[in-house]
Amino acid sequence: MIIMLLPKTRRILDELGENIKLARLRRKFSSQQVAQRAGISRPTLSSIEKGKPTVSIGSYLMVLQVLGLEKDFLLLAKDDELGRKLQDASMTIKKRAPKRADDND
Repeated sequence: MIIMLLPKTRRILDELGENIKLARLRRKFSSQQVAQRAGISRPTLSSIEKGKPTVSIGSYLMVLQVLGLEKDFLLLAKDDELGRKLQDASMTIKKRAPKRADDND
């Protein structure tokens, strides 16, 4: 499958893959060990370490878990500054809070 990415996005995946590979090497884990513990094949791990966009996000997460970095996954899209600005720009201030469902009793 061919996935077309913007160059900036491609660089992000390349860097992610490189960071994963460096984390594995720092822990002195072989690619076979990490792949086996993550329940993926060695070629899939190689693709992850190259930042290939065709690998499932679940496989990336499993490798991060093996490396003890799964909490880093929570940092993805954590600070949605643009989304918050868009939301704030479209908010309208209501004069009164909406009625609660149990107020109708």
